[in-house]
Amino acid sequence: MDFDLKGRVALVTGSGRGIGYAEAAALAAEGATVVVNDLDASNAHAACERLRADGATVTSFVGDVTNEDFVASMVEGVVARFGRIDVLVNNAGPAVRPPISVEEMPLADWQRMLTGHMTSTFLCSRAVIGHMRRAGFGRIVNTSSMNFTGGGRAGVAHYAAAKAGVAGFTATLAKEVGAHGVTCNAIAPGYVDTELIANLTPAMRELLNRQNPIGRMCKVEEVAAAVTYLCSSQAGFINGELVCLDGGRRDFFWG
Repeated sequence: MDFDLKGRVALVTGSGRGIGYAEAAALAAEGATVVVNDLDASNAHAACERLRADGATVTSFVGDVTNEDFVASMVEGVVARFGRIDVLVNNAGPAVRPPISVEEMPLADWQRMLTGHMTSTFLCSRAVIGHMRRAGFGRIVNTSSMNFTGGGRAGVAHYAAAKAGVAGFTATLAKEVGAHGVTCNAIAPGYVDTELIANLTPAMRELLNRQNPIGRMCKVEEVAAAVTYLCSSQAGFINGELVCLDGGRRDFFWG
C-alpha cells in the first residue's frame, strides 16, 4: 500500500536519532516535508544532513518541547516557512534511568518524567490543532509504552504514569478533533532495539528476547512503519486508538 504523503508537512519531536529519526525518515520516504526537533543541535544537524542526502526536504528546530514559548514559536515557524502543518509525531521524552521505587523517588524525578512526556505532548498538540482544523486535515500520533499497557513494572512508576497519561490524553483529544478531519492516535512500543539499550548485557538481551512471543525486540523501522500508516490518508477512520507494538508481550513483564 502506498502511504503517499507528498505535500504534507510533518513535525517529529525528538527526531535527532533513534526512534524519532526512523519516524522522520519513513515520513520523508513517503514524500513528506519533515521538521526535525531535538534538544541537541548536533543531533538535529546530523539528522537533517542524512535526510537531505536521501532527497528529503527538511528543516530543524532545536529546543525543549516542554517549554511553552519554544513550542509556540516552533509551530509558527513551521507554518510561516511551509504554509501548513499536517502531521505531528510526539516522540520526545526522557529515557528511564535506573529503576527506583516510589518510596525512594525524589519529586524532581517524578516531575521530570511527567513533564517530559505528558506536558510536551500537550503543548505540541495544542499548538498544531488550530492549523490542522482550519486545513480540514491533521494527524497526531503520540507515544505511550508497554510499561503502561503491560500493567506497570516495579521501579518505573513515574514513566508508567506518564505513558498512561499520554494514552488518556490521546483518547480524549481524538473526540475533540475528529469532526474536523484530524485524528489522534498513540503507539505503545515494547522494547525497541536502539542505542538506548545498547549497553544491555548479552544475558539481558537474551532474556528480553526469550520473554517475547516473537522472540526478539522491536525494530525502529517497524515503529516508523506503524506511525507512517497512522499519518496517512488511508488511516482516516482510525481515531483514539492505542496501537501496541510489543510482539504480544504486554501481559508478561519483568521486575
